[in-house]
Amino acid sequence: MTNQINNLTINELQSKAVQLLKKLIATSSFSKEEDLTGDIIEAFLASHKIKTGRIKNNIWATNLYFDSTKPSILLNSHHDTVKPNKGYTLDPFSPIEKDEKLYGLGSNDAGGCLVSLIACFLYYYDHQNLPYNLVLVASAEEEVSGHEGIELALKSIPTIAFGIVGEPTLLEMAIAERGLMVLDVVATGKAGHAAREEGESALYKILPDLNWFKTHQFEKVSDLLGAVKMSVTVIETDNKQHNVVPASCKMVVDVRVNELYSFEEILETISKNVSALVTPRSLRMRSTGISLDHILIKAGTALGKGYYGSVTTSDKALMPFPTLKMGPGDSARSHTADEFIYINEIKDGVSTYIQLLSTIFTI
Repeated sequence: MTNQINNLTINELQSKAVQLLKKLIATSSFSKEEDLTGDIIEAFLASHKIKTGRIKNNIWATNLYFDSTKPSILLNSHHDTVKPNKGYTLDPFSPIEKDEKLYGLGSNDAGGCLVSLIACFLYYYDHQNLPYNLVLVASAEEEVSGHEGIELALKSIPTIAFGIVGEPTLLEMAIAERGLMVLDVVATGKAGHAAREEGESALYKILPDLNWFKTHQFEKVSDLLGAVKMSVTVIETDNKQHNVVPASCKMVVDVRVNELYSFEEILETISKNVSALVTPRSLRMRSTGISLDHILIKAGTALGKGYYGSVTTSDKALMPFPTLKMGPGDSARSHTADEFIYINEIKDGVSTYIQLLSTIFTI
């Protein structure tokens, strides 16, 4: 099959997706610095006669026959990247194709997903009488959970019924995702001279709380995501002098929350059990889940896709509607040196997204 305006076959769309990804790899797009890759995505869509909107570095578009009386499906992935780590042996900005792999920074996370979703959007762009609208968003700042990424874009695009978030999942369905909550935990004592046993050590006061975070187990254990996990990752006092009793001691606690608890429930339990002052840095990156009865999951199951719970977080956490995280590539390759994606993974991504939507349209 082809689409009418651009007259492209699926094979041609797969080829275009690979070529677009090469351009994106060759262009630096660190989080909050995605201007140039935003330009590339805009130009690519414009070359196929697709009108785009831009909100900061978020690029978005709707299908040609958008109908406000119909529900809309979001097709989203991000075009920002982390900075390359020191282990790279290849130029991270050189899109090298070798041994059926495409190397380069952002190739796997999440360039392959993004270009596959763009190709899928292009395929359906001018189809008439679709039961759903399609809204494409190539978002910014995902890697840093920034406020001017998808969170900003959602304020301006059409209302979304449900969405597909492109992240590398080996094209399996990530139906739940751990939430992330970072806590600053501060105990207050009284400064004094250590030699004269003056003061009240905040360090000693915080030790029972440290032990509670180490040993406490939340009752509800998810079949998909396991137990809530709390890890004390930083501890420091307010002074660096060996002979002064510290008046303040701070811990940083990394809390990974399964989909069975709200952040508020977790915080309530913590506050009842520790004596130090607990302050969450943010309540934005919440745990998420989607019902197995949702049309997205039914469509994926019909295609033979399995499902699982993802321990990593994504922009899915910032979306106030049901979402499925799924895409080509392997999460284990994300942020690694000499990052790559298989060319066939991109091709499979294009065809799978097209088949998934086709199934949704007929359910």
